[in-house]
Amino acid sequence: MPPSARRCLAIVLAAGEGTRMRSNRPKALHEVAGRSMLAHVLAAVTQAGAEGLALVVGPDRDDVAAAARSAATDAEIFVQSQRLGTAHAVLAARAALDRGWDDVLIAFADTPLIGPSTFLALRQALADGAAVAALGFEAARPDGYGRLIVDGQGALTAIREHRDASEAERATRLCNAGLMALSGAHALSLLTAVTPANAQKEYYLTDVVAGAHARGLATTYRLASEEEVQGVNDRVQLAAVEAVAQTRLREKAMRAGATMIAPETVFLSADTELGCDVTIEPHVVFGRGVRIADNVVIRAYSHLEGASVAAGATLGPFARLRPGADIAARAHIGNFVEIKASSIGAGAKVNHLAYIGDASVGAGVNIGAGTITCNYDGYSKYRTEIGEGAFVGTNSSLVAPVKIGAGAYIGSGSVVTEDVSPGALALGRARQVEKIGWAEEFRKEKAKK
Repeated sequence: MPPSARRCLAIVLAAGEGTRMRSNRPKALHEVAGRSMLAHVLAAVTQAGAEGLALVVGPDRDDVAAAARSAATDAEIFVQSQRLGTAHAVLAARAALDRGWDDVLIAFADTPLIGPSTFLALRQALADGAAVAALGFEAARPDGYGRLIVDGQGALTAIREHRDASEAERATRLCNAGLMALSGAHALSLLTAVTPANAQKEYYLTDVVAGAHARGLATTYRLASEEEVQGVNDRVQLAAVEAVAQTRLREKAMRAGATMIAPETVFLSADTELGCDVTIEPHVVFGRGVRIADNVVIRAYSHLEGASVAAGATLGPFARLRPGADIAARAHIGNFVEIKASSIGAGAKVNHLAYIGDASVGAGVNIGAGTITCNYDGYSKYRTEIGEGAFVGTNSSLVAPVKIGAGAYIGSGSVVTEDVSPGALALGRARQVEKIGWAEEFRKEKAKK
């Protein structure tokens, strides 16, 4: 029977405070590629077919619970009031287990790199008849890791924590990744049979393997790469996991048709969408919520967040798109230009040293260098509307709320405080005055002092 024909519950353990992170933020909410580690894990188990989601949190962790519900609205929250070990944590979700499932996946909120295919491999082991399937890996340096104990026939008989393992058991490089899948038919009886007979006096989830083996139930393991099973306990490990995630995202984007001139300098978010034949120059950063259509060029040192860019547009270098920026086809956003909560029409040009905020800019508009929309009075935000084909001269200040009609011209250096009619010329600057000989007289006076 394939896993898709079986009902699955995923229990995600997120009760750890992560004191080694040296942070006021719970460990599970630290981000990798712009998404919390918890959200990565919830997404992976969901894609692996989990119909039920149970999150185990520590006391007074409403922030973790809220983040889980934001990532997966149907997640149930359970509290582990005392930290007595991983098996104890899983049993905090007993109400969910009692409903009966074919498969029970147990995951950890601090292992964000594990993909859906790995969870599916564990589920397939259950579908093939195992009562317990553990996830293991070959460690380059196994010190500190629990070991998978395998008999002569290759069956998993136990998982031994490093501190409890014998010298012979520590000699193996086959290590425990922590994740596990349990047959729903045996999950509760195996978990409740665990006792704290170990150096830490804790209820180890790993002990269900020996318990199941002693009953004559099938116990097995599946392997993942050491890179995939990396956990995060401090910020050094968080950075290492971020590096792996970025390498994966870059490779995926390039294989899907994007060109990166120097991929190691480009940073993506987990939800970044890149179209075909997008070209990304060095040192570009994508925050969350960015969608890029086909044939877009993003020049060096640009930063994008919460923005959408249509086909054939050009950005940068040194462009900043903030949330709500909507760039239409073939528009040009140039160097040192910031766009926020604004739509830029097809073929429009905002090429130099400009700020466009809370505005709509029509198709074919030209925004001159040094132009700004004055959208904030210290209390409220106001909109600027610029009609199609308008020309805004350099160093102009458009004081919102204001409307510039289609085809209108704004003279350079103008401060525009009133609406401008379509096709009109607006000048909002003082008349030039020339005083013949003033400069020479001024210098003579200064020279006397």
